[in-house]
Amino acid sequence: MADKKRIDRPTGTETVGHEWDGIEELNTPLPRWWLWTFYATIIWGIAYTIMFPAWPMVSRATAGVLGWSSRGQLEQQLAADHARRAPVIKAIGEIPIEQLPDNPQLMQAAIEGGQAAYRVNCVQCHGTGATGSKGYPNLNDDDWLWGGDLNSIEFTITHGARNPEHRQTRMSQMPAFGRDRILKDNEIDDLVSYVRYVSHQQGASTSAKRGMALFAQNCVACHGATATGDRQFGAPNLTDAIWLYGGDEASIRKTIYDARYGVMPRWGEKLDPATIKMLSAYVYSLGGGERTPAQTASN
Repeated sequence: MADKKRIDRPTGTETVGHEWDGIEELNTPLPRWWLWTFYATIIWGIAYTIMFPAWPMVSRATAGVLGWSSRGQLEQQLAADHARRAPVIKAIGEIPIEQLPDNPQLMQAAIEGGQAAYRVNCVQCHGTGATGSKGYPNLNDDDWLWGGDLNSIEFTITHGARNPEHRQTRMSQMPAFGRDRILKDNEIDDLVSYVRYVSHQQGASTSAKRGMALFAQNCVACHGATATGDRQFGAPNLTDAIWLYGGDEASIRKTIYDARYGVMPRWGEKLDPATIKMLSAYVYSLGGGERTPAQTASN
């Protein structure tokens, strides 16, 4: 191969000795700037692997002599953001929750913080728009099982609903009139007719009239004589068009037959008081918040 090398006369460049059908390859040297750039990248790569995390190992990468990591950088940024927000969160934590609306600036900060906390903890059940779904209340309307003022909302979020291991939880339990053989099937049908009558879904009927008598015997203690509910027992208003599990005939019948027993987590054991207060302010701001506690339920 070395014997085939020669100097190309037109360019004055040595050939590499390869030839294909009379075509030869010139051994043109690389530009000096390109070579120095290439050497610089090699040096930079070696320095980088020494200074920063680079080589993957069994359970982690090499740490690098600077000790830098993207996780550490994120933690620093989070710490700086927490320090920035700390005075506001401290002020929110110290003010009685019922006084928040009297401080518009602090109330707005609480609502914004609560919205962020809602997206992390509450969207799974109540939805991104807080409109709820079957079995999960809509937080935008003005129907409340246990009250819609700030104190009541805070208590509900803190202690949850139907947590049997927690004494302060919101607790209500409707009898399973069919499953437990309290009422016969035909009596449950009459109760369904009465509930649909008082909720303006059907007209008066003989069945609804019989259901009214059954309602007075079995349901008045919780739902009230006018079927408008009672917040003391978490009993919903049966006369409006807002339903947690559905207001159609089949859904009402299942509710009476089997009862419902939805559970809400008690966030007091998972979230700090300031975050719960901010969540309460956000829920309160969605449209149905009440300035003072109401004595009777609207749902």
